[in-house]
Amino acid sequence: MTYPDAIQFLYDLRWFGTKFGLDNTFKLAALSGNPHRRLRFIHVAGTNGKGSTCAMIESIYRAAGLRVGLFTSPHLVAFGERIQVNRQTISETEVVRLVVEMQPLLKEFPAEQHPTFFEVVTVMALRHFATQKCDLVIWETGLGGRLDATNIVTPLASVITNVQYDHQKWLGETLETIASEKAGIIKPEVPVVTAAEAPEALKVIEETAREKNAPLGIVTSSEGRGRRSEVGGHRSDLRPPTSDLRLLDGIQLPLLGQHQRWNAAVAVATVRALASQIAVDDEAIRTGLCRCQWPGRLQLVTRPSGQRVLLDGAHNVAGAESLAAALKQYFPEVGFTLVLGILSDKDWPGMCRILAPLSARILLVPVPSERSATPQELGDACRRASRAAQVTEYSSLREAWPDAAQNEFVVIAGSLYLIGEAMELLALSTARPNGERGLNEWDGARQPAEPGLPATR
Repeated sequence: MTYPDAIQFLYDLRWFGTKFGLDNTFKLAALSGNPHRRLRFIHVAGTNGKGSTCAMIESIYRAAGLRVGLFTSPHLVAFGERIQVNRQTISETEVVRLVVEMQPLLKEFPAEQHPTFFEVVTVMALRHFATQKCDLVIWETGLGGRLDATNIVTPLASVITNVQYDHQKWLGETLETIASEKAGIIKPEVPVVTAAEAPEALKVIEETAREKNAPLGIVTSSEGRGRRSEVGGHRSDLRPPTSDLRLLDGIQLPLLGQHQRWNAAVAVATVRALASQIAVDDEAIRTGLCRCQWPGRLQLVTRPSGQRVLLDGAHNVAGAESLAAALKQYFPEVGFTLVLGILSDKDWPGMCRILAPLSARILLVPVPSERSATPQELGDACRRASRAAQVTEYSSLREAWPDAAQNEFVVIAGSLYLIGEAMELLALSTARPNGERGLNEWDGARQPAEPGLPATR
């Protein structure tokens, strides 16, 4: 088997759409020798910021000398971004080996229960991390948490970055139902850290933690501080203490945005919660946070021409609000051109209302996805939101770029899929001849058996 063959095999798995429940993943992991039982995990869920928080936690533990696995999704350009050890992406040779090993295992499933792309990739990652003898794996959920394929593990700690509106089709229409799905990663007596703020969401997380006798630490994002929570009949305080707050105040994060300082507070609180199991000193925390990299999230690039391009995968209303806040904080006097593409299943009218009034020019493009909102739809919404901005629709990012390239400051936002396309177009990442960005597509979903339940992917 060649690497293109392996990628095609993964593409073919998308025909199996999405399913509910963890049975497939448990069975596939068992057929693989239960590699997760030889590993330690920090399991991270949340609406926004979970990838950045994973990257920060990974960087801290790597600075402390551990061999750290990192599992995230979606990838921006290359499939291997999803599975990394010490921030080295899985090799093409290893992808081929894992695919070859998985193929006979899939024959153990009836056709109607064939594992999905995400289920297979989840177990591939477990096998890789076990083979690589990782000391710790930072393990990001794909969608929701309770029934997500990643939820077969029992971690050292569970993290819920926040609870906001997104993926309502799968997770439910209220913050309570969304929080319930994300709180599904909480395990008995396993510490939990969250920065969730909405009272209705936080109540669900607190009740779940109490039922599971799981110590809960709450980091309040408004100040990067935390508060104590009475959980399971004992007092738990996992917030960053005063010394940690001073430590954060002295760090210049390489990731822009006030929201990233909140994510950093969650990362530090998580590390502190596990101090009795994995000791990490302040120097490793500082080093890890200062060296953390997470492309496509408020990533500022200066091109040889002097043009500045800000790439941000803001893909929902909360993400658009964070982007708007960052633009006002870091670039208050700078007029910019916004290149915007959004998936149709997002609240794109709400995102346009937030971003359009800040932009001098708006270039609207489709996201490279079957689920893309059309530039015409976005154009109507942007014109309603801002009468001052010049709004133009294009058939693709490539068509729009010669126009955008004439501007000194360009912001590209609206979807991580669009950011991946931009990184290839701007030669910020090597284009993949196999077109691996398309592996992020998963909308061949089967209808849920029960309303409001999320899919495992």
